[in-house]
Amino acid sequence: MAPDLAPVASFESPKQASHGDLAITAAMQLAKPLKKNPRELAQSLVAALQQRGARWVINTGRDLSSLMEALGRAGLRVLPDFLVLVERELYRHDGIRYVPVEDWNRRCAEVHAALFERVRPAVPRLTAWVRERFEATVYEDPWSPFCLIARHPEDAEAICGYLEAFCREVPGLTVVRNDVYARFSHADFSKGTALAELSRRLGLTAEEVFAAGDHLNDLPMLRWVGRSFAVANAHASVLAAAHEHLGSNDDDAVAGERVPIILVTHKLG
Repeated sequence: MAPDLAPVASFESPKQASHGDLAITAAMQLAKPLKKNPRELAQSLVAALQQRGARWVINTGRDLSSLMEALGRAGLRVLPDFLVLVERELYRHDGIRYVPVEDWNRRCAEVHAALFERVRPAVPRLTAWVRERFEATVYEDPWSPFCLIARHPEDAEAICGYLEAFCREVPGLTVVRNDVYARFSHADFSKGTALAELSRRLGLTAEEVFAAGDHLNDLPMLRWVGRSFAVANAHASVLAAAHEHLGSNDDDAVAGERVPIILVTHKLG
């Protein structure tokens, strides 16, 4: 690109409140002179950062197959370097596919198995309590013996209050919640502790990491990083915890799918 055509990219305050407190203008300002789609250009900028040493991580409650489907629907051609899945498991891209970080994931599985062995006897009682009072789906999946989907966020709030009281009776047990969805997990494993472990392996400190989130299960991650961002339509607790606010993640929907929550760990030089 010719120097005289190069626009100055900067942070600015958007005119529309729904777009958050800050917006980066790089992709939009470069799109016109380069005659490129802003979304494609944004991916090129991420790729350029990766070439300079940045590490892009998606930190999500989804499992691998669900996340891969979402990325496929979004049409991303630039892939993250690492994944945090089901809010605790670590995966790295080996150039071809995502492979598990075996030692961390094995320890994670062992700790959860021991915890859930103590929890299982209480699951029928907890399930009965929920079903007697709410229209909610309670089920088991490979990552938790007790998962639920409430019909309304208010119901999820009340149910989680009951579950949190139960958790205080079981050392190490916690409830991970995202809107109407919740499940049991070990308190030592979260989006925050998984990110901290990944950063340790990369030789990064919290000050060298920034993250964006929108819901309650993002709080451990946002509280750990050196710089945190919340999208404009985030849960009130997330907005309060974040250092800065960005635009709504509904603005980044592609073919009906939200672009997954992302974070970038970086060490440029």
